[in-house]
Amino acid sequence: MRTPPRVLTVAGSDSGGGAGIQADLKTMLALGTHGMSVLTAVTAQNSLGVQGAWELPAEAVRAQFRSVVDDIGVQAVKTGMLSSPELVETVADLLAGVSAPVVVDPVGVSKHGDALLAASALDAVRTKLLPTATLATPNLDEVAQLTGVRVREETDMRRAAAAVLGFGPRWALIKGGHLEGDAVDLLTDGAEEHWLRAPRHDNRHTHGTGCTLASAVAARLALGDTVPEAVAVAKEYVTGAIAGGFRLGAGIGPVDHGWRMRD
Repeated sequence: MRTPPRVLTVAGSDSGGGAGIQADLKTMLALGTHGMSVLTAVTAQNSLGVQGAWELPAEAVRAQFRSVVDDIGVQAVKTGMLSSPELVETVADLLAGVSAPVVVDPVGVSKHGDALLAASALDAVRTKLLPTATLATPNLDEVAQLTGVRVREETDMRRAAAAVLGFGPRWALIKGGHLEGDAVDLLTDGAEEHWLRAPRHDNRHTHGTGCTLASAVAARLALGDTVPEAVAVAKEYVTGAIAGGFRLGAGIGPVDHGWRMRD
């Protein structure tokens, strides 16, 4: 039997199943890879928001990572919710010893506006975590949080990308989903640019888009794509998932990770 490519997510749990570890593993399966997980935090979360969050000890995070990497191995890694300076530094140290590509989703707030990253951890993200990244995938709020650059129109995205690249990732994907008009993203390594556009779907059920996109990129990198190839496929996948987003609970529902199966 052929073993599928192995992808590791280092992130928090979303008890509602729309984002975090749960979204990551669904995405990895949908794109033909074997997903594995290092849990960094447990959240009590539903369609209305985050009601509570409990960070795991750094020792537990380190043990999970070593258990998976030392025995099974990884062909790509994706990081998500790392809420404290200690966790950011722990994960950055672990990633420094991995040769596989790393996708860093610098999660700052949830879809509902709940803080998922302590302000005290921002410097560790900038100086420790981002330098380990093959690709960083901040949205516009996270760009502002990390760099101070506020993107108000498409032309500002180049300046945002340059600021993110200044912290050391090889590539930056600036996600412009919060702008008006089409959903436009800018992928660049500072030398070449790729603008990715998709129609904006009139659907409020978009919980988990950031996790899903970053995990899709990691899955495609594990399958052997270049960064531009992986991002293009991931963009197409998450656009379909947003179009298929469905009602769940009384608030914002998730994107549909299994939309291709239903189509």
